[in-house]
Amino acid sequence: MPIIYHVTTAEAWKEAQQNGFYEAASLKEEGYIHCSLEKQVAGVLDRYFQGKDNLVKLVIDTDKLTSQYIYDWSTTNEDTFPHIYGPINLDAVNEVLVIR
Repeated sequence: MPIIYHVTTAEAWKEAQQNGFYEAASLKEEGYIHCSLEKQVAGVLDRYFQGKDNLVKLVIDTDKLTSQYIYDWSTTNEDTFPHIYGPINLDAVNEVLVIR
């Protein structure tokens, strides 16, 4: 069961629970939802979430995803990151961890 992670706001997660699925703005803007491996989460927080509070980390079981996920190369970070090409079904989220 490969695990990947997605950082979002507690508010966005609450909305996902009401909708029955999770979609980040990047899905419409870029065609996928940005995710990361455990070792990449700290860098993601530093780059994109400085000064932001009320954050959660979704622990996603890729075996349960109904949308396709692919590891794509990031030229900006010179690393490979997992991206989900569709909404995240709620039953693929094993745990929701409060970050700050």
